[in-house]
Amino acid sequence: MLAQRLVQDDYRPLRGLAPDSSISVGQPYGGQINEGISCVDVTDLNPPPSAAEVFRYFQTLPLPQLTTRQQPPGEALVGLPVIFFTDSPTTQTFTVDIRGFDVLITATAVSYTWRTGDGTTLTTTDPGAAYPGQTITHEYSSGTYTASLTTTWGATYSVDGGVSADVPGTTTTDGAPTTFTVRQARSVLTSPYD
Repeated sequence: MLAQRLVQDDYRPLRGLAPDSSISVGQPYGGQINEGISCVDVTDLNPPPSAAEVFRYFQTLPLPQLTTRQQPPGEALVGLPVIFFTDSPTTQTFTVDIRGFDVLITATAVSYTWRTGDGTTLTTTDPGAAYPGQTITHEYSSGTYTASLTTTWGATYSVDGGVSADVPGTTTTDGAPTTFTVRQARSVLTSPYD
């Protein structure tokens, strides 16, 4: 790296060479001086965020709490399966600043844990669907149940628009529970003449 002397207010000598008094203060004088044979790479002083650092940020993001839906809503019948699904968004994008770097994190729901309220747990990679495309169902005996959904999120990230990489780990969110009643239907014989 090369440097050059600048004339000081008092015209004092710098590095053994006195400036010419006809040169204005702050102007360079004399030859260039070799200050060293290499430059400093400032990237070493502030490296891009590591995957582990991004994961710590990922765990603090306000990820959505997916809504637990069930059909039929409110009440169901013994012998007919209850349908579970969520219609909340399953992908969310965030831009965060980590030490001056713009980090784009794309979170995606990777699995769903349905707690049916009767002690059964169903884990799927499918958010389910409403009737008639239902994929997640459960049958109950009569009673009142509270079901809930825990969503596991994975993510990818990129730093300053660079190549995308996986965030090394997952995090979870719990959605609000839903309560419903399952009733026992009873058949009754009636006279067509009454």
